[in-house]
Amino acid sequence: MSDHHHHHHGSSNRTRLGIALAITGTILVAEIVGAWWTGSLALIADAGHMAVDTAGLGMALTAAALIQRPATKTYTWGLRRAEVISSALQALLLGGVGLYTIIEAVRRLLSPVEVNSQGLLIIGIVGLLGNIASFAILSGGEDNLNMKAATLEVLNDALGSVAVIVSAIVLATTGFARADAIASLLIALLILPRALHILRESGTILLESTPPGLDLDAVREHILGVEHVLDVHDLHASRIATGLPILSAHVVLEDRCFNDGHIPDILDKLQACVATHFDVSVKHATFQFEPVRDCEQDSSACR
Repeated sequence: MSDHHHHHHGSSNRTRLGIALAITGTILVAEIVGAWWTGSLALIADAGHMAVDTAGLGMALTAAALIQRPATKTYTWGLRRAEVISSALQALLLGGVGLYTIIEAVRRLLSPVEVNSQGLLIIGIVGLLGNIASFAILSGGEDNLNMKAATLEVLNDALGSVAVIVSAIVLATTGFARADAIASLLIALLILPRALHILRESGTILLESTPPGLDLDAVREHILGVEHVLDVHDLHASRIATGLPILSAHVVLEDRCFNDGHIPDILDKLQACVATHFDVSVKHATFQFEPVRDCEQDSSACR
């Protein structure tokens, strides 16, 4: 991807996130007022979720701006990993809201409270319409972990609003007071799995695990299949950020390759191999070539 193309996507993402943040912030104010007016736990839970999402979208917007900064001598990859840190923080916030909602919902299941169903329905519909608009805006952005976390948060908000609306209808038609607490539990069950998924995906990047879909055994086999390659060791692969996998390896060559000019051709073949042969295209690959005599002198370095 060219710098211009990446900058274009970054600008688009910031615009989308800014609009979604404005919508979400407006709904948050409405839900806080509505929760006070109706006394609904479902609405309190959804308002808490919305507050987290507002903070999360703010972090996502900040991260979207940071990842556009160019690389420096100190930050050689720029601030590309800001999107991963942002998504992890959003996941932690989502998880906290989910746990609080479960605890409070269980308490209200045991001791139901009166809820204004009419006000709950009005606020639920307003929230749903706003969330649908935000989801439509965000879903057209660039596919990275930061945008994915933000989009999932808004989608969860929309589903939470549906739960609020359903509980309001049940309350109005049947008078079943525990409907509000049950809706709250459903919202929490929507929040927690998403939060864990995003946190797990962020963690795999921060812990520099092998990119999903890239089989290092297959990579090793293909490298060893290149002519003049005798061995491969210290083979590592990870991701700097979403869509930015990197790979490094020490490649042992026949001694004569260092004198007969084969190395440039071998390098081209290895780079083409990891960039085009596998489902995960690795365009940032570093290969260190070593003569076989070095391995014979220090066999522990070539394992």
